[in-house]
Amino acid sequence: MSGRARLVLSEAWSSLTANVSTTFAALMTVLIGMLLLGVFLALGTWVLSWGHHIKKELQVNVYFCTPTDASCQGQASATQEQQTRQLLLADPAVKGVQFVSREVAFKQQSKLHPDLYANVPSNPLPDKYVVTPKKGEDTPTLVSRLQHAPLPGVASVVWAGKTGKRVLTVAKVISLVFLIAVILLVVASTLLIANTIRLSIFARRREVEVMKLVGATNWFIRGPFMLEGLLTGLAGSIIAVILLVLGKEIALPAVIGHLGGGNSDVHALPFALNILCMVGGGLLLGAVGSGLTLRRFLQV
Repeated sequence: MSGRARLVLSEAWSSLTANVSTTFAALMTVLIGMLLLGVFLALGTWVLSWGHHIKKELQVNVYFCTPTDASCQGQASATQEQQTRQLLLADPAVKGVQFVSREVAFKQQSKLHPDLYANVPSNPLPDKYVVTPKKGEDTPTLVSRLQHAPLPGVASVVWAGKTGKRVLTVAKVISLVFLIAVILLVVASTLLIANTIRLSIFARRREVEVMKLVGATNWFIRGPFMLEGLLTGLAGSIIAVILLVLGKEIALPAVIGHLGGGNSDVHALPFALNILCMVGGGLLLGAVGSGLTLRRFLQV
């Protein structure tokens, strides 16, 4: 290690130990900010993943004609059903099409509603196709297009309109809130750290002015303060990581069952990546907060 590097490190350590109150305040600010960032990244990415999972479950039911449908001209034939299948698969917004016969549909409904279907004399349900859109956001447009398309033998095109639109709206709101909250959290943490470090720099402003007057360069003066910010950011983020690990091991198992943890495609940001974001965020905020705050005191 060169003499200049040792000097910068020595100055940074002396400042940290000499100004215990401001160092502790900066440490707590980084700790709280990075802990909130870690928790919000985990929870926010899980909620976003849950929103994508819900959108994937949006489906459209294409019901075929039965002899009892007044709007149809008799039972839909197998040829008409096959023609409709080809038309559905040709739509660019359609991901997949699954055929459900009236017999299978009757068995499914009988299991779901045994009391209602126990005394039904005959099967009133039609054949249908269950259409899965490529994107959940495309479902309303796809439904409108299918409802006005000349589909052979089709009696109606139905989807959970109110529920589906509500799901899509909630997913958009969640994405927007997550983005805004992350931006606000980063800005607030930067300002808090900068204000806390400003107290330490203000207490040493005479020292900075003397160093500047005797010919010290801006980067020579800025070095110890930025290293001080880096050390504070690193220490605060490490403590935040420890607290997050404890919370993950103690609190998360108690609530994971209530968060839909059984869905394999619903997951939060990988924990290792979350830790890297916290540590990197702490280092960056500490260094940037120190560097930006010091600028006004270098104008001598």
